[in-house]
Formats: sequence, structure tokens, C-alpha cells
Amino acid sequence: MSSYDIIIVGAGAGGVFASYELAKLDSGKSVLLLEKGRALEERRCPISEGRTDVCIGCEPCSIMNGYGGAGSLSDGKYNITNEFGGELHLRIGKEKALELMEYVDGVLVSNGGAEAKLYNTASSDLKRVALQSNLHLLDAKVRHLGTDRNIKILAKIYDYIRQRTEVRFGAEVSDARKTPEGFSVATKGGETYTCRDLILATGRSGSRWLSEIMTKFGVGLKSDRVDIGVRIELPAEIWDHITNEVYESKIVYKTDKYNDLVRTFCMNPHGVVVTENTNGIITVNGHSYADPALHTGNTNFALLVTNRLTEPFQGSNEYGESIARLSNMLGGGVLLQRFGDLVKGRRSNSKRMEKSFTTPTLRATPGDLSLVIPKRQLDDIIEMIYALDKIAPGTSNEDTLLYGVEVKFYNSEVDVDQNLETKIPGLYAIGDATGVTHSLSQASASGVYVARHIVGRA
Repeated sequence: MSSYDIIIVGAGAGGVFASYELAKLDSGKSVLLLEKGRALEERRCPISEGRTDVCIGCEPCSIMNGYGGAGSLSDGKYNITNEFGGELHLRIGKEKALELMEYVDGVLVSNGGAEAKLYNTASSDLKRVALQSNLHLLDAKVRHLGTDRNIKILAKIYDYIRQRTEVRFGAEVSDARKTPEGFSVATKGGETYTCRDLILATGRSGSRWLSEIMTKFGVGLKSDRVDIGVRIELPAEIWDHITNEVYESKIVYKTDKYNDLVRTFCMNPHGVVVTENTNGIITVNGHSYADPALHTGNTNFALLVTNRLTEPFQGSNEYGESIARLSNMLGGGVLLQRFGDLVKGRRSNSKRMEKSFTTPTLRATPGDLSLVIPKRQLDDIIEMIYALDKIAPGTSNEDTLLYGVEVKFYNSEVDVDQNLETKIPGLYAIGDATGVTHSLSQASASGVYVARHIVGRA
């Protein structure tokens, strides 16, 4: 049994920046970082490498797990804002949250991100144009690294971390217990480690495990939200006048029919649509690259409907999972439908897809999303597409592609204090698994914050 001052479980954005800050502070504390996935250079997805057309259920999924977490092979988009991406500011204050996100941005820039442009939506004329169509553009500064550049930056950060931190890959933690001296952590491989301070940063793919551990420790959890929607893909020229100016446009719309909120999410100019495997469920996402040689002729983004479920209902994530499973059942994975077919109430089939002027970047099963997504959410999405067509004419073209489903699981919100510490002294929960943060920037900032708190407390 090996003993450490600090153990970090999970090498996603939160875990990476917690270990980075601990290494930088050089407090003399011994630190162990445990990650169930693979090292960065070993992360491979058969779909992205063209070896298969469908997810074959790699264990663990290299898209979702491994050094850097789900953010490593994403498009490397860091949004510096309190307006979306989580509620870190409610725990540590608005100014501190922004300060830490700016600090994270500085680390990324100093490790190879200087060439990535920093966009700002606050001064954009797009805000006025959007308001004229009852669309609301949220303020944010956006640094887009690109999947390719993001990997190189994380590799440099890892080279720095491993000089002062012990890192073990393929080490899936099965249990954590309280001890008189602190905590003990057991892995599925049979190893046991002890520590004084335990930082849980298991990311989206580890949210269910984190909830189980928190329940065992008697730490409060709250779960009432899940976002359900589709990923839109269309010719890049339709949105170039917007993405060239602000890159990531977070636009919120309140529908006339149901008064529901619908928002754009994760915009990928000249990018590709990809799949994700979360707890055995295949959903859809998007990537984009910094290297122009890897650009496509399409832009993709998600349209998500926010669902807040009230008592007596419990299990918002299970609700989202059931819809995603239905899509997997009908399509053997991701479903694809032309917008024109959707509004005409007919299924997209291979014959209709062959006539489409928009070529999909992900091979998916042509089908009928109305058999999967509940009517209310689907009505919201259709109404949003027509609203977006006012600021980006062509969005509602017949050949606009809809991939389904995209689900954003809002992990059960863990009850933590202003130090991101649970009621169990020395037990911290950070990153997206906690439900407090929902973005790379805020998850990274939470890791920096806890690292500074632990060292400062000592």
C-alpha cells in the first residue's frame, strides 16, 4: 500500500489543471494522479481512424477517457464567461471564476496556444442583429485551439506535470473510503493507495460512479436537468459571416409555442460530426481543427432543449438516456434526417440522402427523428431552426442535416462549499462530474482553485 499527500482521481480538465497547479506551486506534497483511460499518445478511436463505421464499444472509450478527458479529442474550445458553461461563480464568486479562467487561458497560450485567436462576442454587431429576431447572443471570450493543437498543448502540460506527479493510466478506481488519517482508494486492478486529501475529478464519463461514492459518504446530490436535441450540419458558407467574427455563438431562443428555452451549443466551423460513447450509449458531437488542411465544407452545431424536471420525478439523466437508447435501437447508433423530410413528416432514406446537396461528414442511419425525440422538444427545435434562418439564411434549407440524438447530461450536482470541498474534510469534487461546471474553462479553473486551496491551507 502506497501513501500520498494528495490523490487525484481522473485526468480530465479538472484533474489536469489541479495536478498542473500543484506541480507549479512545488509545495513538496506527494501527488498521485489516477486515470482509467490511456495515455494521450495511446488514445485511438477506430471510427476517427476509418477502421469502422460504427462504435464497437472500446473499453474504456478513448473519446471520453484518457489523459485530458473528453476534452482532449474535442475541438479544444475554451469559453471565458460566467453566462454559460456552469455555475462555478456561485461557489467562488464571479470575479474569482473569471480570473481563474483567464489564468487557464494563459497556461494554454504559453504551452502552444498563442496562435489560436481569442474571439469576443461582447462587442459584436451580431448581438443587435440577433435581438431583432428575438435571439439572444450570450457574452463570452472564446479561444478555439482545434483538436490537433489541443492535443499538442496537453502533451506539453503532461511533460511538465510528470516531473513532480506520479501518473498511472489504466487505473480505474472502484472504491474510496474514509480512514482516520484521510482516505483509501482501491482500483479494479487490486491496488490500494492512501492519502490525506482526495480530489475526485472523474468527468462526464465518471459521473455515475461519483454519485455512488457521494451517496456512500452521505454527501447531498441534486439532479433535475437534462438537455436533449440534435446536431445540425449544413454548408459552412451559411454561417461563415457569423463564425468568422465570433467563432462560437451561444444563442438562446424562447419558443412561442411552449415558452421553452433552446440554445446553440458547440459550434464547429468547417468541422466534422462524431459519435460519443457514454455508459454504452451512442450519442453525437462535433469537432473542428486548427489546421486548414483538415477543414471540411460543412459547419455543425447542436440545438438543445433544456428540460428541468420537477417532483416527484427523479433521474433526469435516465430520462435522457432512454431517448438516446431508443435512437440507438432504431438506427443501430446515430440517426440522420434531412430537415425537409422532417417538416414534411417523412423518413429520410438512402434514396433521398443520395439527392441531398449537403454531404454528411458522419456515416449515420437515415431515419425519422420524430420516432425518437418527444414532440415538444422536436417542435422547439423546428421553431429554433426557422428563427436562426433569419440571421443565417439557408439554415432552414431542405438539405440541412439533423443528427440525433445529442444529449447533454447534467451530472447530479454535488453539495460542495466555497472551497469545492464536501462535508467530509479533505474530500473535494471538481470538474464536470460534479454538475457545478459544464465546460473546459470552468472545469480547468476548478482544478486550479482546489490545488491552491489545499496548498494555502497547509
